[in-house]
Amino acid sequence: MSDQQPTFDSFLQERLFDQRVVVARGVLDAAMANRTSAQLLALQARAAEPVRMHLACAEGELGAALSLADTIRALSVELTAVAVGEVSGAALGVLAAAPRRVAYPHARFRLVEPPATHVRGRATEVGTVAEEYARMVRALTELLAEATGQHVETVLADLRQGRFLTTEQALSYGLLDTVVTPGRPS
Repeated sequence: MSDQQPTFDSFLQERLFDQRVVVARGVLDAAMANRTSAQLLALQARAAEPVRMHLACAEGELGAALSLADTIRALSVELTAVAVGEVSGAALGVLAAAPRRVAYPHARFRLVEPPATHVRGRATEVGTVAEEYARMVRALTELLAEATGQHVETVLADLRQGRFLTTEQALSYGLLDTVVTPGRPS
């Protein structure tokens, strides 16, 4: 494989990494959370300069999102999360964990309770998993409430309703610090 040309995606990822940009796009699962965490930690180890994380995740696993959010909150470098597409469900916790949150004008947000993973087994096992799921939803709700200044009950109601927000609505809600103006860097 070392004789083969690198793919365009790997070339692009390498160039962005050199510019201290990490991209998290697609389904936020454990693999993406681990890869994104590793990139953020590697950039932190490289230099104390700011990092930007571009985020576009319309679907995601709750555990993966909370894990990545923990990494983000532990970073000592300045991090700006940039919403570049739809960010919804569990991925909102990743956005909320960032100390600085911005969005492109046509990004959109969906406050929606992430789906529970499929569970099979004895009733006691299902009950245990349900308790853990409820704990993680509460952690996501508290993270969003802390970041936005909204009451936990308000955030939980919005998650259960599946509320969509435009960038301007997300700004008013407290989910964003600013909306990127065309022609100006984020």
